[in-house]
Amino acid sequence: MSRWSPSGPPEGPALAVSELTAQIKAVLQADFALVKVVGEVSDLARPRSGHLYFTLKDSAAQLKAVIWKSTASRLKVELADGVEIVAWGRIDVYPPRGNYQLIVDGIAELGGGALERALRRLREKLAKEGLFDRKWKKALPALPQRIAVITSPTSAALRDFLEVLSRRWRESRVWVIPSQMQGDEAAGQVVGALKLAHQVRPRPDVVVITRGGGSIEDLWAFNDEKLVRAVFAAEIPVVSAIGHEIDVTLTDLVADLRALTPSEAAERIVPSRREFSQRLAVDRRRLQQAVLGRLQTARMRLESLQRRPVLREPRELVYERQQQLDRLQDRLRLAATTMLEHRRRDLGSLGDRLEGLNPLAVLARGYSITLREDGKNVVRDAAELDAGETIRTVLARGRLESRVTGIEEV
Repeated sequence: MSRWSPSGPPEGPALAVSELTAQIKAVLQADFALVKVVGEVSDLARPRSGHLYFTLKDSAAQLKAVIWKSTASRLKVELADGVEIVAWGRIDVYPPRGNYQLIVDGIAELGGGALERALRRLREKLAKEGLFDRKWKKALPALPQRIAVITSPTSAALRDFLEVLSRRWRESRVWVIPSQMQGDEAAGQVVGALKLAHQVRPRPDVVVITRGGGSIEDLWAFNDEKLVRAVFAAEIPVVSAIGHEIDVTLTDLVADLRALTPSEAAERIVPSRREFSQRLAVDRRRLQQAVLGRLQTARMRLESLQRRPVLREPRELVYERQQQLDRLQDRLRLAATTMLEHRRRDLGSLGDRLEGLNPLAVLARGYSITLREDGKNVVRDAAELDAGETIRTVLARGRLESRVTGIEEV
């Protein structure tokens, strides 16, 4: 490059604007291949292309920035005017305008505020849908025979889990389903591994999702909505053992059981062989005592039944019942005879009363019945007859026919 002289133009041929811009671009790309800048977002634009254009500024300067669509789709920070961020990337020159700009490869909000807000919004949304309710939690089997572990096959988390598991309970079979546990692809791989666990036959009794701890950015995959919903929909009980104690991921909340570490997950999934043997011995003693107690009760009841006369001499009960039947028959016969006698006396009394009321008996005592000539109508009053009228008289024995010659009224 030619030197500049205050007395005239520099020596050498003049450069075209594009040539000079190209040289500047080469210098900037070489010297500022990776930079990190703190600034406030302003003039944010979201064209239909999917790229993001904005300006980073502070109190003294400003810097144009662009985030290409492929990078913008992976961002976990929600950009907005006025948000203060840390952006990193490379400096490049846009020749048509002669402007230099920051090509952003990644951003983070100061203090992690954007991630926390995004996490809080998603947590509130899923909680409102009921995904974290305890009523949906599935119980783990007491003695799982098949355990599926979703993790990195080379991770310390897997080694810790297997070590504790083998020390406590060796009868369980373990299937390791490899998955990336950090980064942009982690959530999708864990979802795929969870689906694969449901396809294994025989099906596992429990699924463990485990990894070592890390920052909120490292564990962000376990706040992925698709992963959370996949864990909620799982038919197999899911244990979350992400390996951190302070930060709680959404996968921890939706899982059927949360363990703070991979080792704790193994401790809570399977019993200790020694503790199990002790508990089994206690249960055996309790069962023996219960059986002996019931046998003793049954024996005492049997002995009591044996002392009863009906079981000692069953024929005596038959004889006793026969005697009772004979006594009842005698009482029935006596009662029937007495009742018939009472009915006979009652009938005789009624006969006497009827005989006393018999009109023939009255006639036998000297009375008679006077009838008109037709022999049907009784004469009760002499005024009913006329002189010369024929009347009939009924006596105790026989009848008389006479003519009225005179009537005397009394």
